[in-house]
Amino acid sequence: MDLKEFMENPNHDALLKDLWDSHAGWWQRGFTDGVDAEYTEQIIPIVKKRVAGLRLILDVGGGEGQIARAVSEATGGMSVVVDPILSQVRLALRRGSPAVLGSAENLPFASASVDGAVACLVFEHLLELDRALSEVARAVRPDGRFLLLLNHPILQTPGSGLIDDADLGERYWRLGPYLREDLSVEEVEKDIFIPFVHRPLSRYVNGAIATGFELVEMLEPAPPDGFLARSDAYADVAAYPRLLVLHFRRCS
Repeated sequence: MDLKEFMENPNHDALLKDLWDSHAGWWQRGFTDGVDAEYTEQIIPIVKKRVAGLRLILDVGGGEGQIARAVSEATGGMSVVVDPILSQVRLALRRGSPAVLGSAENLPFASASVDGAVACLVFEHLLELDRALSEVARAVRPDGRFLLLLNHPILQTPGSGLIDDADLGERYWRLGPYLREDLSVEEVEKDIFIPFVHRPLSRYVNGAIATGFELVEMLEPAPPDGFLARSDAYADVAAYPRLLVLHFRRCS
């Protein structure tokens, strides 16, 4: 789907919000509260290690707050969930995370008021990337940190996927037109439709730099053991990164 054409639809924000609202329960059941190995074995440890010393942290698009709770536990500080879906905010509050309604593109926090921000598997679903990056840069104080965790762009490239080549006797990942930005709505499970915006890695790095961040570290970890254990077939993709982690520092 052409991203520019979709953006020109005056109802695009409402359409996407309705998708996320209708699938909030699916996300809560399948990916939170310790049931997903990629979060428990990989994502949460990566985040906790890199937020040491930060006292007030935003969990941007944090849903029911599992990242926020882990961050608060690791730092002894406060991590606040910011999410546009009311059911996510309510569950975050019930599970013990401070939470407010808001979006990445319009954070309800004063400029330079927080020590850091985490956005985990959020920005690849946003239409207005540069606006969201600018908002995070505005809210984070000088020398503060920003952890941006993404589904790796090679996974979301249009036309990409795992190929079983019977002639060659090989299984490999086919990469589509990587440099072209594209919006797709994927049926990730039966009747569960999730929007993804594919962008090349450079769009995220250069976009963040343009707002006043500098890149400290980039990680492309292999899938964790708990994910690979779900199926024997996953062993064939063990050398392909599913996660991309960009660790930024806010310039003075």
